[in-house]
Amino acid sequence: MHALDVLGDPVRRRILELLADGERSAGEIGGVVSAEFAISQPAVSQHLRVLRDSAFTTVRSQGTRRLYAVDPSTLEAADAWFEPFRRFWQPKLDALGTELARGRRAERLRTQSDKEQ
Repeated sequence: MHALDVLGDPVRRRILELLADGERSAGEIGGVVSAEFAISQPAVSQHLRVLRDSAFTTVRSQGTRRLYAVDPSTLEAADAWFEPFRRFWQPKLDALGTELARGRRAERLRTQSDKEQ
């Protein structure tokens, strides 16, 4: 399965978001994802299998628990695929960053001015 097919599913993207914070058990992932997407535990298990089979995650056993983690190498490969397309959004993100910095600077100057008065 192509990386974009894997990442195109909102459930799998949510699982990866959860794993971005660190390793989680299948039960923890299932609890969150089942509640948010109203899907069954077997459906969550299927999504975990797709992520594992496509190397987006790793899994290890700890007693009776299965612990999942993000495999950064696959995400890096997906990121590299997007590289030729960055020119379409990077200038806009740079401009947004500039505007946010201006807004923070203006707020800081207003706060300093208010304190001096």
